[in-house]
Amino acid sequence: MQVLRRGAVLVLWVLAAFGLVCGAVWGATAAGLIKPLVVISGSMEPGIMTGDLLVARPVPAADLAVGDVVSLPSELTGDLVTHRVEAVEQTGDDRYTVSMKGDINAYADALDYTASGDVWKPAVQLAGWGTAIVRLTTPAVAVPLLVGLLGLLGLTLLVPPAPRRVPVRGWPAPRPGRGARR
Repeated sequence: MQVLRRGAVLVLWVLAAFGLVCGAVWGATAAGLIKPLVVISGSMEPGIMTGDLLVARPVPAADLAVGDVVSLPSELTGDLVTHRVEAVEQTGDDRYTVSMKGDINAYADALDYTASGDVWKPAVQLAGWGTAIVRLTTPAVAVPLLVGLLGLLGLTLLVPPAPRRVPVRGWPAPRPGRGARR
């Protein structure tokens, strides 16, 4: 039973470390330092595959250049679209019109994008992580994981730790090969 308890404690420590990393990512996202993006289409393949996780950081719209890959909100859907910049035109003070195109697409996007202030530029690409995160956050997976986590926590709390043998001062330690005196 002690082996089971030690294994459960180890798993809980690993999950706690993972939880701290998730908390740091959440904090950085809430502070506007990063934006995790799950790729849901193949328009940027083969460089950026469907199911990849992109971690984007804010860059000034004034720094946009042809060939950059950026994520801008679509005026049609309001969702972020991650494509390669084909043209940038300044239309006012800190206001730009950006034409973009997916790497695998034959034509540029139907509508141009308006950019001002900061835009999201992918800085890190994690292959396949987007698919894993989407699956882990579905109720069919998240609920059993939570139940399992609570079971591990219960196991560590219900099974008492093994008693430690501490020698008492003044008492001689038992000699090997000799039994207790009667």
